[in-house]
Amino acid sequence: MGEEYRLTLAGLQALLDALGARGYHILGPRLRDEAIIYDEVTKLADLPAGWTDRQEAGQYRMERRADNALFGYALGPQAWRRFLQPPRHTLWRARRADPAADDFDILPADTAPPKFAFLGVRACELHAISIQDRILRDNAYADASYTARRAEAFFIAVNCGMAGGTCFCASMGTGPTAQTGYDLALTELLDATRHEFLIRAGSARGAALLAILPHTPANEADRAQEAAILADTAQHMGRTLETNGLKERLQANLEDPHWDEIATRCLSCGNCTMVCPTCFCTTLEDHTNLAGTEAVREQRWDSCFTLDFSYIHGDSVRAGIAARYRHWLTHKLANWVDQFGEMGCVGCGRCLTWCPAAIDITAEAAAIGRATHDQEDQHGNA
Repeated sequence: MGEEYRLTLAGLQALLDALGARGYHILGPRLRDEAIIYDEVTKLADLPAGWTDRQEAGQYRMERRADNALFGYALGPQAWRRFLQPPRHTLWRARRADPAADDFDILPADTAPPKFAFLGVRACELHAISIQDRILRDNAYADASYTARRAEAFFIAVNCGMAGGTCFCASMGTGPTAQTGYDLALTELLDATRHEFLIRAGSARGAALLAILPHTPANEADRAQEAAILADTAQHMGRTLETNGLKERLQANLEDPHWDEIATRCLSCGNCTMVCPTCFCTTLEDHTNLAGTEAVREQRWDSCFTLDFSYIHGDSVRAGIAARYRHWLTHKLANWVDQFGEMGCVGCGRCLTWCPAAIDITAEAAAIGRATHDQEDQHGNA
């Protein structure tokens, strides 16, 4: 990590102005529809000053803070992947002037994506983006749209000053402090005497932008305050997940009766996959107009909780909810390690918060194989 500097509120506005002047479409947190969403930001007044979120499994609400923190919340329902891998994306169009003709023209897909600057990216979200990079960009079958959007993206991380009730990034080693993957990183310092930020560069283009901003060197007191904030956040996570031996335990208990117990509560609605920052599954849809002169192929998000997702000629191979939930959880926390060398969960807690049945991935992962383990302990102690 680079050297830290002190940035005022005016300096933060100067950062937004500099990004705008360089042609970036700035996206950041805004308060809308009683939630923190990501949308266009051009001035500090756009940010959710003085607001925080309260989250538990199946619960989300906004509350006023006692101060005017700009980033005093945990996470909203949206992940940054909606801008890097849009929920719906046109792959190509075909058109023919004469419906009776056999020939047709292939038209370009969507126009070139905007040059994005993401403001307020949390450490867990940076890690999620790095996971998607490995899947959608850094392999032999790269997604051209994702690669183009990712290439120009500028990331401004904000270290977490509070943990949400469903957060468990500390368990996953993905937060609350941004370590890599950012161009600039901020830590909000707010008390009775000041409202400032510590800022550091994490890339050459981040350092070039920082150089033109009004900033002063950080001192030991600043760094001590930052360290205290981040340590407190790490110690007050709403959830924990024990990852030692988790992969092996899940893969060894695919017939555990607890999968069926989860299925009695799971609605198979797919909310968990829609809000997850690492999910990447898509499907294809073809549409033609009534005149037969135009066809469109679109890629859209899909979920392993839908019947069509695992449909093979004749039937779905995961017809029951228990099988679909088992596939999702074991893929995230076990099989993903075999495929990509790390878990597919970053501990953001969105799947807990936005599950209408309040199903807790940390509790369910701990429950799988527990009965067998308890029996083995009893036999060992007999």
